[in-house]
Amino acid sequence: MTMDPDHKEILRKHRLELSSNINTDDTIVQYLYQEDILTLNHVEDILAETSSKKRTLKLLDLLPVRGPRAFEKFLVSLEAEYPWVRERLQQGLDSRTGQVTAQDGWAVQESVLDSVPSERHLNRLAGRLGPEWECVLLDLGLSAEDVYRCQANHPLAVRSQVLAGLVQWKQRSGRAATVRELVRSLQAAELHPSILDQVLQ
Repeated sequence: MTMDPDHKEILRKHRLELSSNINTDDTIVQYLYQEDILTLNHVEDILAETSSKKRTLKLLDLLPVRGPRAFEKFLVSLEAEYPWVRERLQQGLDSRTGQVTAQDGWAVQESVLDSVPSERHLNRLAGRLGPEWECVLLDLGLSAEDVYRCQANHPLAVRSQVLAGLVQWKQRSGRAATVRELVRSLQAAELHPSILDQVLQ
Protein backbone atom coordinates (compact mmCIF):
# COMPACT_ATOMS: atom_id res chain seq x y z
CA MET A 1 0.00 0.00 0.00
CA THR A 2 1.21 3.48 -0.76
CA MET A 3 0.96 6.71 1.18
CA ASP A 4 -2.27 8.72 1.20
CA PRO A 5 -2.21 11.26 -1.70
CA ASP A 6 -2.82 14.16 0.71
CA HIS A 7 0.18 13.09 2.80
CA LYS A 8 2.34 12.88 -0.32
CA GLU A 9 1.26 16.35 -1.37
CA ILE A 10 2.12 17.82 2.07
CA LEU A 11 5.62 16.34 1.90
CA ARG A 12 6.09 17.60 -1.66
CA LYS A 13 4.83 21.08 -0.81
CA HIS A 14 7.10 21.40 2.24
CA ARG A 15 10.11 19.60 0.71
CA LEU A 16 12.52 22.55 0.59
CA GLU A 17 11.36 23.90 3.94
CA LEU A 18 11.94 20.51 5.57
CA SER A 19 15.36 20.07 4.02
CA SER A 20 16.43 23.45 5.41
CA ASN A 21 14.88 23.20 8.86
CA ILE A 22 15.43 19.67 10.14
CA ASN A 23 18.54 17.64 10.66
CA THR A 24 17.82 14.04 9.66
CA ASP A 25 20.15 12.63 12.25
CA ASP A 26 20.15 9.23 13.92
CA THR A 27 17.15 10.10 16.11
CA ILE A 28 14.62 10.53 13.29
CA VAL A 29 16.05 7.80 11.09
CA GLN A 30 16.42 5.26 13.92
CA TYR A 31 12.87 5.91 15.11
CA LEU A 32 11.52 5.25 11.61
CA TYR A 33 13.66 2.09 11.43
CA GLN A 34 12.35 0.98 14.82
CA GLU A 35 8.75 1.46 13.59
CA ASP A 36 9.40 -0.61 10.42
CA ILE A 37 9.00 2.39 8.14
CA LEU A 38 12.61 2.20 6.95
CA THR A 39 14.75 -0.86 6.33
CA LEU A 40 18.38 -1.13 7.37
CA ASN A 41 19.39 -0.50 3.75
CA HIS A 42 17.31 2.70 3.74
CA VAL A 43 19.02 3.89 6.94
CA GLU A 44 22.46 3.22 5.48
CA ASP A 45 21.57 5.00 2.22
CA ILE A 46 20.30 8.08 4.08
CA LEU A 47 23.25 8.33 6.46
CA ALA A 48 25.69 7.88 3.59
CA GLU A 49 24.61 11.22 2.12
CA THR A 50 27.22 13.96 2.50
CA SER A 51 25.11 16.72 4.08
CA SER A 52 22.14 17.14 6.40
CA LYS A 53 20.10 18.63 3.57
CA LYS A 54 20.81 15.68 1.27
CA ARG A 55 19.97 13.20 4.05
CA THR A 56 16.61 14.89 4.57
CA LEU A 57 15.87 14.94 0.82
CA LYS A 58 16.75 11.25 0.61
CA LEU A 59 14.33 10.48 3.44
CA LEU A 60 11.60 12.53 1.73
CA ASP A 61 12.15 10.53 -1.45
CA LEU A 62 11.67 7.26 0.45
CA LEU A 63 8.70 8.08 2.69
CA PRO A 64 5.94 8.22 0.01
CA VAL A 65 6.58 4.58 -0.97
CA ARG A 66 6.82 3.24 2.58
CA GLY A 67 3.12 2.67 3.17
CA PRO A 68 0.14 4.42 4.78
CA ARG A 69 1.77 4.65 8.25
CA ALA A 70 4.89 6.48 7.06
CA PHE A 71 3.56 10.04 7.27
CA GLU A 72 2.08 9.61 10.76
CA LYS A 73 5.30 8.05 12.08
CA PHE A 74 7.36 10.81 10.48
CA LEU A 75 5.27 13.38 12.39
CA VAL A 76 5.90 11.48 15.63
CA SER A 77 9.65 11.46 14.91
CA LEU A 78 9.60 15.28 14.78
CA GLU A 79 7.85 15.79 18.13
CA ALA A 80 10.87 15.97 20.40
CA GLU A 81 13.24 18.26 18.49
CA TYR A 82 11.08 19.92 15.84
CA PRO A 83 7.60 20.45 17.31
CA TRP A 84 7.06 23.62 15.24
CA VAL A 85 7.82 21.74 12.00
CA ARG A 86 5.42 18.98 13.01
CA GLU A 87 2.75 21.59 13.72
CA ARG A 88 3.24 23.19 10.29
CA LEU A 89 2.78 19.85 8.55
CA GLN A 90 -0.28 19.02 10.64
CA GLN A 91 -1.85 22.39 9.87
CA GLY A 92 -1.22 21.86 6.17
CA LEU A 93 -2.83 18.44 6.38
CA ASP A 94 -5.86 19.74 8.30
CA SER A 95 -6.46 22.44 5.71
CA ARG A 96 -6.43 19.81 2.93
CA THR A 97 -8.33 16.91 4.47
CA GLY A 98 -10.35 18.10 7.42
CA GLN A 99 -12.53 20.77 5.94
CA VAL A 100 -13.09 23.30 3.22
CA THR A 101 -12.90 26.85 4.56
CA ALA A 102 -12.69 29.16 1.57
CA GLN A 103 -14.66 31.68 3.61
CA ASP A 104 -14.94 31.89 7.38
CA GLY A 105 -17.47 29.49 8.76
CA TRP A 106 -17.61 27.06 5.82
CA ALA A 107 -16.56 23.67 7.15
CA VAL A 108 -17.55 20.38 5.56
CA GLN A 109 -15.87 17.04 6.18
CA GLU A 110 -13.76 15.73 3.31
CA SER A 111 -15.72 12.48 3.13
CA VAL A 112 -18.91 14.50 2.60
CA LEU A 113 -17.34 16.91 0.09
CA ASP A 114 -16.61 14.19 -2.44
CA SER A 115 -20.02 12.54 -2.14
CA VAL A 116 -22.95 13.13 -4.49
CA PRO A 117 -25.84 14.85 -2.63
CA SER A 118 -29.07 12.88 -2.44
CA GLU A 119 -32.36 14.31 -3.70
CA ARG A 120 -33.36 14.74 -0.06
CA HIS A 121 -30.29 16.96 0.44
CA LEU A 122 -31.15 18.93 -2.69
CA ASN A 123 -34.77 19.32 -1.56
CA ARG A 124 -33.62 20.70 1.79
CA LEU A 125 -31.25 23.11 0.08
CA ALA A 126 -33.99 24.23 -2.34
CA GLY A 127 -36.09 25.24 0.64
CA ARG A 128 -33.31 27.42 2.02
CA LEU A 129 -32.14 29.25 -1.09
CA GLY A 130 -33.48 32.75 -1.63
CA PRO A 131 -33.43 34.95 -4.74
CA GLU A 132 -29.77 34.07 -5.38
CA TRP A 133 -30.78 30.56 -6.47
CA GLU A 134 -30.51 31.48 -10.16
CA CYS A 135 -26.87 32.56 -9.69
CA VAL A 136 -26.11 29.27 -7.96
CA LEU A 137 -27.60 27.20 -10.79
CA LEU A 138 -25.80 29.24 -13.46
CA ASP A 139 -22.53 28.76 -11.59
CA LEU A 140 -23.19 25.00 -11.50
CA GLY A 141 -23.33 25.02 -15.28
CA LEU A 142 -27.00 25.37 -16.17
CA SER A 143 -27.85 27.79 -18.97
CA ALA A 144 -30.20 30.76 -18.69
CA GLU A 145 -32.61 28.76 -20.84
CA ASP A 146 -32.46 25.86 -18.36
CA VAL A 147 -33.29 28.21 -15.49
CA TYR A 148 -36.16 29.76 -17.46
CA ARG A 149 -37.55 26.28 -18.18
CA CYS A 150 -37.49 25.42 -14.46
CA GLN A 151 -39.46 28.61 -13.76
CA ALA A 152 -41.96 27.93 -16.58
CA ASN A 153 -42.58 24.34 -15.46
CA HIS A 154 -43.26 25.36 -11.85
CA PRO A 155 -44.71 28.89 -12.09
CA LEU A 156 -46.23 29.02 -8.60
CA ALA A 157 -43.61 27.26 -6.49
CA VAL A 158 -40.10 28.72 -6.20
CA ARG A 159 -38.87 25.75 -4.17
CA SER A 160 -39.91 23.39 -6.98
CA GLN A 161 -38.12 25.60 -9.53
CA VAL A 162 -34.91 25.44 -7.51
CA LEU A 163 -35.19 21.70 -6.89
CA ALA A 164 -35.81 21.03 -10.59
CA GLY A 165 -32.63 22.95 -11.44
CA LEU A 166 -30.55 21.15 -8.81
CA VAL A 167 -31.81 17.74 -9.94
CA GLN A 168 -31.01 18.65 -13.55
CA TRP A 169 -27.45 19.58 -12.53
CA LYS A 170 -27.07 16.28 -10.67
CA GLN A 171 -28.38 14.23 -13.61
CA ARG A 172 -26.14 15.98 -16.14
CA SER A 173 -22.98 15.93 -14.07
CA GLY A 174 -23.30 12.40 -12.71
CA ARG A 175 -20.48 11.53 -10.31
CA ALA A 176 -18.99 15.01 -10.79
CA ALA A 177 -22.07 16.51 -9.06
CA THR A 178 -20.39 16.55 -5.67
CA VAL A 179 -21.07 18.46 -2.48
CA ARG A 180 -17.69 20.16 -3.11
CA GLU A 181 -19.00 21.71 -6.35
CA LEU A 182 -22.19 22.73 -4.62
CA VAL A 183 -20.28 24.44 -1.79
CA ARG A 184 -18.12 26.33 -4.30
CA SER A 185 -21.19 27.67 -6.07
CA LEU A 186 -22.82 28.69 -2.79
CA GLN A 187 -19.61 30.52 -1.85
CA ALA A 188 -19.49 32.20 -5.27
CA ALA A 189 -23.01 33.52 -4.65
CA GLU A 190 -21.73 34.95 -1.33
CA LEU A 191 -24.23 32.97 0.71
CA HIS A 192 -23.78 32.54 4.46
CA PRO A 193 -22.38 29.18 5.60
CA SER A 194 -25.45 28.65 7.80
CA ILE A 195 -27.39 27.81 4.64
CA LEU A 196 -25.89 24.30 4.89
CA ASP A 197 -26.99 23.82 8.52
CA GLN A 198 -29.00 20.60 8.68
CA VAL A 199 -29.02 20.28 4.85
CA LEU A 200 -26.30 17.61 4.75
CA GLN A 201 -27.42 15.63 7.79
